Amino acid sequence: MTGSARPEGYDPHAFEPFAVTADLAVFTVREGRLRVLLVRRGQEPYAGQWALPGGFLLPDESAEQAALRELAEETGLSQDVVTGLHLEQLRTYSDPGRDPRMRVVSVAFAALLPDLPEPRGGGDAVEARWVPVEGELGLAFDHGRILADARRRIGGKLEYTALAMAFCPPEFTLGELLRVYETVWGVTLDRPNFRRKVLAAEGFVEPVGGELRRTGGRGKPAALYRAGAASVLHPPLLRPPLARPSERSVEKSTKGFS
Repeated sequence: MTGSARPEGYDPHAFEPFAVTADLAVFTVREGRLRVLLVRRGQEPYAGQWALPGGFLLPDESAEQAALRELAEETGLSQDVVTGLHLEQLRTYSDPGRDPRMRVVSVAFAALLPDLPEPRGGGDAVEARWVPVEGELGLAFDHGRILADARRRIGGKLEYTALAMAFCPPEFTLGELLRVYETVWGVTLDRPNFRRKVLAAEGFVEPVGGELRRTGGRGKPAALYRAGAASVLHPPLLRPPLARPSERSVEKSTKGFS
């Protein structure tokens, strides 16, 4: 028997068929706010409502490939942008009634990007938009739950990993990095303390050599840094206790957008 042969006695029709989708919670820091990429659905179910970008897997592609394809098709983002984003699998959503069409299991992903221009709708999405996460969103399917889970994941990983670099350009100031943390966590951090912790985390950032500097209005020019080799932070950059959102507060922020 070859590896592709069907085992004797196995009946594939003995099980109810179901579909698999890939859905994405794509975040960016834009104009000083944490934003998520949403698309307005052009087809039923939930035609006219906002949802996370995503769609059904094709027979010859993986969930990751489907996620990137759907993101490019539904938002008009260039292939270079789509293939260059930070993408990680979030979890699988398999409640039997989550899609009114049939049994649909979703493999959800979280993705991070630096500041980008406005996307445009495509495929079965009539519109695409960066929407502030703190707004009242109210999404189709169970996408509000997916978004809340992704937001918690990202906020937590900023403490222990170098994930914040996914929101930064190749070269950045410590002030710009500070604003990423403040935006994602929704807090105001002490600048000298933040600088001390960042520079104490081995391999987190490294200075850009030479005289290359960026001015930011008044005051002396700020030194530029780039991402270091570390992927895990030692010691971690723990957020203030009051900045840790409860599950209820995060879920509430996903209701009511129009």
